[in-house]
Amino acid sequence: MIDSTTGIRLARPSKNLAAAERFYVAGLGLQVLWRTTERAPGTHDLLMVGPSDATWHLELTHNPEQPLTPAPTVDDLLVIYLGTPIDPALTARLEAHGGTRVPAHNPYWDQHGVTVRDPDGYLLVLCSRNWAG
Repeated sequence: MIDSTTGIRLARPSKNLAAAERFYVAGLGLQVLWRTTERAPGTHDLLMVGPSDATWHLELTHNPEQPLTPAPTVDDLLVIYLGTPIDPALTARLEAHGGTRVPAHNPYWDQHGVTVRDPDGYLLVLCSRNWAG
């Protein structure tokens, strides 16, 4: 049965793992949990980031032999519920590390947070609310 201890991996392609790492690690403050260190033909380059003690992580993949172009939509969101007002220094750090602040497609997110496009075009929402549900 799925419960609060179940591990979750969110996987998606990346055009540039180094740029994604700068955004998610240096910008957002996640940790590198795993990465491939040797290139093997027929395999994907891999970067996993997240909080070290969490039951979830973000997996970013790149296959230089058959690269995929990420194709996120305006509703492909990674929402992080911070439970506090969004620190402008965090937004500035994300922008300094390859992000672009954008208006949200759904105005709810602009009312309760900040939306930043990552280097691959995916949207990260920093939400000032707590997750209560």
